[in-house]
Amino acid sequence: MGRALYSMLEWITRFAYINVLWIFFTIAGGVILGLFPATIAMFSLIRQWLRGHSDMPVFPSFWKYYKHEFWKSNRLGLIIYLFAFVFGFNIIFLHANMGELITWTYAPLLAGLLLFILVIIYLFPTYVHYDLPVMQIIKNAFLTMLVSPMYSFFIMISLGAFYIIVTVIPALALIFGASFFSFITLWFSLHAFSKIEHKHKR
Repeated sequence: MGRALYSMLEWITRFAYINVLWIFFTIAGGVILGLFPATIAMFSLIRQWLRGHSDMPVFPSFWKYYKHEFWKSNRLGLIIYLFAFVFGFNIIFLHANMGELITWTYAPLLAGLLLFILVIIYLFPTYVHYDLPVMQIIKNAFLTMLVSPMYSFFIMISLGAFYIIVTVIPALALIFGASFFSFITLWFSLHAFSKIEHKHKR
């Protein structure tokens, strides 16, 4: 019982620590340039944990991934920022010019936004799991999303449950928000990748 409790506390500490590192390195990169390298570093490290390499030193590993993936991750980030800007601009434009009078005009935009969010959910796991060029990462994330509706459902349900928890205990969002998001999406994404790879081997 004592050993199990110690192990649980150790993992809680790790997730809190990597979340702090994510916040620190995001800010250190000026947020805009730091967000994607820090996120990729966090996903890369958690992927190693999920694959059984839990003895990796946290800070040196995080820093290594952050430096190594800085420019490539920011090329991906530029594309994501552009898409996010387009969606944001269109939503603000429609709301400012149409208000609530023609709500059906939002439907295609909201459907596209949902698709965009689902692709982003698979984007980071795809980036850290496969060694691919940026455009191929986006393509693979999109295809994985299309052929894995069950895993997408589980991810959304799990993230929704975590969101409800942090609304009750807001401090958890600051302590574990990014790291738990990474863990949840990676856990299901790695299973989706494994299933797809198994099908291709047949």
